[in-house]
Amino acid sequence: MINYKKYSKVLKAISHPHRLEMVINLYYNECSVTECQRRMHLPQSTISQHLRILRDAEVIIDMRDGTTVCHKVVDPFVIDIINLLE
Repeated sequence: MINYKKYSKVLKAISHPHRLEMVINLYYNECSVTECQRRMHLPQSTISQHLRILRDAEVIIDMRDGTTVCHKVVDPFVIDIINLLE
């Protein structure tokens, strides 16, 4: 059975151009907020807000490596979308 609420939440989360770019970058290269900021040239607070939205939609997870927190795309639906876009 299709979970329309889940898919809708995920699609809404990745519909913003910066978040879509972020998700694609994270899919290929898991990274920290600092690395995302360096790649995207956005303020740290903006990156953190976008990551929170993606995390709340369960598109990404946080992985701690010592004092660094890296972000990884884990939603199979989003991974399929990325592969279709590429």
